Order: sequence, then structure tokens, then C-alpha cells
Amino acid sequence: MLNFTVGPVMSDPEVLKIGAESSPYFRTPEFSKLMLENEQMMLRLLHAPQESRCVFLTTSGTGAMESMVMNILSDTDRVIVINGGSFGQRFADLCALHHRNYTQVPCTFGHQLKREQLKDLEDHTALLVNMHETSSGLLYDMEMISEFCKENGILLLVDAISAFLADELDIERLGAAAVITGSQKALAVQPGVSVVALAPAAVQRVEENPETCLYLSLKQALKNAERGQTPFTPAVTTLLQIHERLSSITKKGLDAEQKRIAQLAHTFRESIADLPFIAVPDDPSNAVTALRPFGGGAKEIVRILKDEYGIWVCPNGGEWADEVFRVGHIGYITDADIKCLTDALHDMKKRGLL
Repeated sequence: MLNFTVGPVMSDPEVLKIGAESSPYFRTPEFSKLMLENEQMMLRLLHAPQESRCVFLTTSGTGAMESMVMNILSDTDRVIVINGGSFGQRFADLCALHHRNYTQVPCTFGHQLKREQLKDLEDHTALLVNMHETSSGLLYDMEMISEFCKENGILLLVDAISAFLADELDIERLGAAAVITGSQKALAVQPGVSVVALAPAAVQRVEENPETCLYLSLKQALKNAERGQTPFTPAVTTLLQIHERLSSITKKGLDAEQKRIAQLAHTFRESIADLPFIAVPDDPSNAVTALRPFGGGAKEIVRILKDEYGIWVCPNGGEWADEVFRVGHIGYITDADIKCLTDALHDMKKRGLL
């Protein structure tokens, strides 16, 4: 099966070799050294400022989202939540669950956030945003959001789970306090690990806030990471795979990886320009293309590609389940793979299935 979803994605052969081995024991100097290297490589790739920290949680991306809400924010914060889709809604749900005082800024599905929508919110203390709203494919205007937060002294917390490596991301330039990502996206390894990068402002928040959880405690994660360890048993093999990927990306250069993903996105979008699809977002991320078939039937397109062509693409949920499907451009994808997918879509058009 060819996998064009947005996670888990296909992995390169060197990563797959690691997954075929038994997990080693991890309370060792060797594993600690590897984890300290993972932290430093992540911080460099994210352009994090001096004194930043990075921890690895054995959890899905939602666990990282929840860890920010529980550990960095407190009940004295007034939080802005940008809500333009399923994952913006998830931040709102997490704030409600953990009794954070929050204001939602709703965005029409697939449409860009405008500065005027933030008017009268200057007195808030933090802002939560999914840099790439993966359900619609939209890449938010992070420069505008960053400027708003800097001008008003607002703590910027960024979910870059599907944007990391696919789109430009510089923690120091954005002035972001925290950024999260996940192992199964552009890192292209097994699912189960989320990464939380913390600038000094977020580290201070974590240290000063009282503990509200155990397993997702960033305070405990930071303390253990000082010696290259985790508080609890981690997804050891996935962390070894992350080390392989980070080492490879560091060697080849971040620019090369971002350009590769951007080129895959461009090639796919050009190749389907003649098909009866509407591109959903105003400003798409390089990570995924969200498409709306002229006549609906998105769920059937996903099924046919899987059952008849051996290709996975991403369905959508909720009210958009039969209106939108998504094609990912992250992971071990080649130009030949893209041709297989676009050939399948053109064949479906000839068969009258589009």
C-alpha cells in the first residue's frame, strides 16, 4: 500500500531497520547520550533560543496539546484559542476540561485568520494555535499572529505537529514560548512520541506552576531530561528512530528537507489541476492538500483508492466527512509514488467516478 495520509506516514529503509530490532534497555549511559543528542538536534532544527529545552513524551500529539494546557497555562490565564477546524476545537475542549479561562476565535473552515478578528483581545495572556489546521490543510499566518502576541505581551503556544519540517518554523523569530510536534508526521517514524520544545518563558511557567498531572508532567520530564532520561518507560524504539531521522536531516540540511516536501506538494497540485476538485484552504501547508470534489462523495473516493488502487489517502471527519479528503506530502514519498496516485485519480475520472 502507498500511504498518502498525514500520519502515520511511510518511513525510509534506515528507519525501518531500527523498527525490526528488539527494543534495548534504556536506563543506560548510551541511551542517555542519544536522548541528549535528540534534544539538541530538535532545538537546532526549530531555531530555539538559548536556554530552551526539549522533552519527549510517549503519547500522541493530543497528549502534547494537553501537556501545554495543563503545565504551561494556569487558571489565572486568559487564553485565546484559534478555532478553524477539528484541532482548533480540540484546544478549546482541552481548555474547557482543565478549567482554563478561554476565548475562541472562530475561523471559517479553510479560511485565513485576519488581524481584525483579534481586536479587543489584547488583554489576554496566552494564545493557542494549530500552526497548520490539519483538518482543512490551512497554514495560519504565523507572522501576523506572532506580531500580535509580541505587541501585547501574550504567550504564544504553537501546535506544529504537522507543520514541523514541512513549513518554515523558527521559534526565536516567532517569539513562541512552546512548540509541539509528533513522531508520525514529517519525522516519519513510528507513532507514539510527541515532542515539546520550550523556550525559557515556558520553562519558567512550568517550574512555577503547581503540578496538575503525573504522566504528562512537563516538570518531571524536564528534570529527567537533564540526564537524558524520561520519568517513565518511553517508546524506546521510536526514540531510536527519531535519532536516525534527526541525524539524517541535520546532515543533509533543514532547507533540503523542507524543499523536498514543498516540491512534492507542488508536483501533486500541478498534476491534478485538470481534475474536478476545489482546493480547500486559502493558504495550504506543504504537508497536505485538502480537496473538495465537485459532486461530494469524498468518503467513496477514499474507499476506491484504498480497495481498488492500493493507495491510502486521508478521510476527514465530522460535517466534512463526505465533502473533503486530504493527500499528505510527508514521509518517504517519491515522485514515482505521486505519479501512481495521480494516475489513479485520472483513471477514476475516465471511469466516471469523479
